[in-house]
Amino acid sequence: MDIDATRILIVDDSAVVRKSLTKLLEESGAEVTAAEDGEKGLEIALSQSFDLIITDVEMPKLGGYALCLKLKNNPATRTTPVIILSTQDSDEAIERGFQAGATAYISKSDAMSQLKKTIEKVLDKSSFKQERTVLVVDDSKTIRFLVEKGLSEAGFHVLTATNGKEGLAMVNIRVPDLILSDINMPEMNGIDFCKQIKTNPEWTKVPFVVMSSHSERSLVRGMIDQGATTYIVKPFNLDQLVVTIENLLSDHFLQLLEDKERLDSERKMMLASIISIVTALEARHEYAQGHSEAVARIVAGMGKALKMAPEEIDLLKIAAKIHNLGYVAIPDKILLKPGKLSDEEYAVMKQHPIEGAHILTSNPALKDIIPALRSHHERYDGAGYPDGLKKEEIHLWARMIAVADTYKALTSVRPYRSAQSKEKALELIADLRGNRLCPKCVDVFMDLINKNPNR
Repeated sequence: MDIDATRILIVDDSAVVRKSLTKLLEESGAEVTAAEDGEKGLEIALSQSFDLIITDVEMPKLGGYALCLKLKNNPATRTTPVIILSTQDSDEAIERGFQAGATAYISKSDAMSQLKKTIEKVLDKSSFKQERTVLVVDDSKTIRFLVEKGLSEAGFHVLTATNGKEGLAMVNIRVPDLILSDINMPEMNGIDFCKQIKTNPEWTKVPFVVMSSHSERSLVRGMIDQGATTYIVKPFNLDQLVVTIENLLSDHFLQLLEDKERLDSERKMMLASIISIVTALEARHEYAQGHSEAVARIVAGMGKALKMAPEEIDLLKIAAKIHNLGYVAIPDKILLKPGKLSDEEYAVMKQHPIEGAHILTSNPALKDIIPALRSHHERYDGAGYPDGLKKEEIHLWARMIAVADTYKALTSVRPYRSAQSKEKALELIADLRGNRLCPKCVDVFMDLINKNPNR
């Protein structure tokens, strides 16, 4: 921000310093007022409006640190940035200045060369914060008061709510620039509040910061997966909170957020294309139409029974929908052959898990589902392909897909045999438990089928 027309108050007991600083700043277009001590400076600051205050430390009647504290504790001057200008430039003196609420600290020996640049930086930061609204959601009156006071003193506009339901109502009225939310709250907790925010396209860009205790780390990880930006652990340092929020609201972070959304959009488009390819491949086989979708529905049910997180189930469903992606690399004369394959043809067909996994390696966003594609034809006893993995060496998602895949294959018509009845298919799967198929996955599948006989 340009200094031109900026209203600045200089507080210093040295007439020479006041005169030289006034001349320097007025040449840049600033409107300067001067005071010869802290007491007079406080009186002027409370009677007029300033964009910035510059103060010395050692002054009669009221020193610079005390002046800064009084300014920060007064609602009328709380958000006015203060620069301390002093001959005392030790680490201890600088730390004391920041503790008093100063925005910047400059040595008088560097004033002529650094002051204008520092003022511009401070004003930019002040303007940035005054344009930003933070919504604080916590059922603790004490936490709300302390956080609101700290953020207000730092220059942010602060709104507060006692729970997620109240927070949602406020967001509907005015969308904040950042949300700071507790987890455990009545009526609507932070987890559900975060879900509501991140599922609304108009609010999804709003950074969501979680306030948590050490015992809530597992909940925090789940919220991060759902779209929460970061977390801070209670009890937290208010100064560090302010720095965290400033960083999150910086243009750089918002750009990163836009980039992430762009990548997520590209990922969704790529997935839609891949799923379309698999659907088209299956459509060429009358007996395979809808096969992968059916497998996906089954493994999703298994995932819920295993109490997987919703995000993991979503990825598992994607993996199941495209588990046969590698068919795209298999020659039609083999893929569409009406009868049983020869040993040579079967060897080519066995390459499809490798091919499917290879296709996904070009997209880092899909790396988590690669093991499921590569290993869905591995066997629990180690006699499967392509890597001969056994037991828990095989990715859980692959073991789950193998069970659902086997069931749908058995109950579907094949060129070389008729479809098995549901009862016969379940009997065969029970026989495969522990050799070809994972016992744990078979048990979950059987329980799912018994509870949902129409699957």
